[in-house]
Amino acid sequence: MFGFLKANARWIAGGFLLTLFSSFGQTFFIGLSGEELRARFSLSDGQFGLIYMLATLGSALTLPWLGRVLDIMPGWKVVRFVIPTLAGACLLIAFAPNVILLVIALYLLRLLGQGMMTHTSLTEIGRWFAANRGRATSLVVPGHQAGEAVLPIVFTLIAVSAGWQSAWVGGAIVLVVFALPAVVLLWQVERTPQASDPSIDHSRTARDWTRGEVVRDPLFYAVLVGVLAPPFIGTTIFFHQDYFVELRGYDPLAFAGAFPMMAVTTIGFALLCGQLIDRFGALRLLPFFLLPLAVASMAAGLLEPVWGVYVFMVLLGVSYGFTATLFGAVWPEIYGVANLGGIRSIIMAAMVFSTALGPGLTGVLIDAGIPLTTQMLAMGAWCVVACLVLAWAAPLIRARNAATLVREGEAR
Repeated sequence: MFGFLKANARWIAGGFLLTLFSSFGQTFFIGLSGEELRARFSLSDGQFGLIYMLATLGSALTLPWLGRVLDIMPGWKVVRFVIPTLAGACLLIAFAPNVILLVIALYLLRLLGQGMMTHTSLTEIGRWFAANRGRATSLVVPGHQAGEAVLPIVFTLIAVSAGWQSAWVGGAIVLVVFALPAVVLLWQVERTPQASDPSIDHSRTARDWTRGEVVRDPLFYAVLVGVLAPPFIGTTIFFHQDYFVELRGYDPLAFAGAFPMMAVTTIGFALLCGQLIDRFGALRLLPFFLLPLAVASMAAGLLEPVWGVYVFMVLLGVSYGFTATLFGAVWPEIYGVANLGGIRSIIMAAMVFSTALGPGLTGVLIDAGIPLTTQMLAMGAWCVVACLVLAWAAPLIRARNAATLVREGEAR
């Protein structure tokens, strides 16, 4: 692992920085200013949730169009406009004078932070690595967990001493002064994909599909049944964490104290998943990656003692570790790399859409008298059903890839 990291440090570091600073558009970070934003614009919880959902849906609709740019230009050129615009969104949310500009700020944060920063990182890593795609992805995705572990503390310290708006200004400065030049400098040197090595098992990278072929592929939607579960469930529980803590009667610090445990668990299992992907292939792991999330959802719904929070968060960390690494590696195995930017942008848009639908739909159900704990049980059942669907779809995809390799061999 050390030798691999040393040889590929610049590309791994650039991807890590992008996932780290995607935090400015993630729900957990935006939620740190939720109380202040609601108070400033006189919004109820439901109204703010609706605005957040509207902004996120807008970003999901835009991402398939914007994400295709990675098939036209290299990632270091893409970040030259993504990062400065994200910095502008940080300033806009801090000083938005009205609700309309608040919606625009949230839209840009979700599109560029959660969407394009993560999309750019995983798309380029997926292209640059073949034999070690799982290992490379597992070293990049912990940037998310680093952000979750560090940035809320930094935000709180700045907010307490200088105000919450100063924390957003600080984020904008860091993006422009540090993140932008660092990623551009690291990624300006292109990497030659290891798929060119004749010793590589080419079954790990499928033939190159077009976006039109992908959206007409029935197995694409079968895989989406599982892919959309983690962002939907994770965003839901984090968005409604205040409600969940109040419903269970927990000390708020109990929930907050479980985040570092989740972050450490996520990183550990992301690295493990990377090793498993390079050994067995992402498709062989696909039917199993939702099992920890199924158990985590059941735990959130059934375990009332405070230790149940830690069980849930640790299991969520296991699930996130497998999910983040698997999502970075599985798509080249299914659809190739030539049009990976456009294809991943569709997938990212669907995932962003699920993060919008989660808080909005569950909030409506809560208002209708269905507690979040009951809904978590239904989400656990969703994960179990999705595992069965993926267990059916994955062998079909592997067989399809094998048949393509045979046809290509005969053509030669």
